[in-house]
Amino acid sequence: MSSPQAPEDDQGGGDPPGGLRSVLVTSVLSLEPLDEDLFRGRHYWIPTTKRLFGGQIMGQALVAAAKSVSEDVQVHSLHCYFVGAGDPKVPVLYQVERTRTGASFSVRSVKAVQHGRPIFICQASFQQAQPSPIQHQFSMPTVPPPEELLDYETLIDQYLRDPNLQEKYRVGLNRIAAQDVPIEIKLVNPPTLNQLQNMVPKQMFWVRARGHIGEGDMKMHCCVAAYISDYAFLGTALLPHHWKHKVHFMVSLDHSMWFHAPFRADHWMLYECESPWAGECGATWDKGTWGGREPVFLGHAVPHLHPMRHCTGHFLFCPTRFWHPCHQNDKVRLEDGTCA
Repeated sequence: MSSPQAPEDDQGGGDPPGGLRSVLVTSVLSLEPLDEDLFRGRHYWIPTTKRLFGGQIMGQALVAAAKSVSEDVQVHSLHCYFVGAGDPKVPVLYQVERTRTGASFSVRSVKAVQHGRPIFICQASFQQAQPSPIQHQFSMPTVPPPEELLDYETLIDQYLRDPNLQEKYRVGLNRIAAQDVPIEIKLVNPPTLNQLQNMVPKQMFWVRARGHIGEGDMKMHCCVAAYISDYAFLGTALLPHHWKHKVHFMVSLDHSMWFHAPFRADHWMLYECESPWAGECGATWDKGTWGGREPVFLGHAVPHLHPMRHCTGHFLFCPTRFWHPCHQNDKVRLEDGTCA
């Protein structure tokens, strides 16, 4: 996988100011090759849980997989399982297996290993670009543009200045404010203090990578989007419940993504998160991303989470959507006519 080119393209259409190279490309998702299909990844940001950030592992694993395919194929989908807690004190080894290389579709399996044991496994599907006469997509939600919204830091500061803010919210907001993450976030329709205890499990963000990535290799933008996809959605399923129950931290159990059309992860994308179900031992999410100023469906992801509370857990389902262009998910391999 080649690296995106230096910032020579125009700065319009959503480019971040300053043209500084995104740390997501230069550091976070930069892997050290050790052998053929074997790479080592290091850590940039460690969450307050003192475990590795799942988005970092997904992004690095997709980088490793992308290095084993030809330049002319693009990422189609990513299916991940988190099978162990990551140790932030040691690097992660990524072992790539070339499961299938076809004329139109290729599959790579990646295992992330620490202390001789897997902490994460995934399969990534790559495809040749193929025009399709069959095209459709959902309508992009009508929301204010990012220029009209407060950034995350300003919004949090605004909340913290309110003397009526409850202490439990103040502690959590201070913790978020102290995090140094390579992502810009603007919350759509942020709740007032009076609304915090009466919220539905749905929220939307404008998101983009900090710094400049440029046109370059589309696969790198998919790797950055994988990193971003695991960050802000976690609390969506808890919005109706967090004022009733104390959750110490949440972990992802599995996470799937589909990439529907070309996009730039350093341009503003609308990130739509919704949790249609929570119960038993976890929750699910539906999330999607809409691209830039055009109502184009970029991709979507479905993670499955496990919030930790007093040594017991509940599953939360939260599918999400990234708004950028979309293709059909049901594919047929051209070389043999079988399902993808």
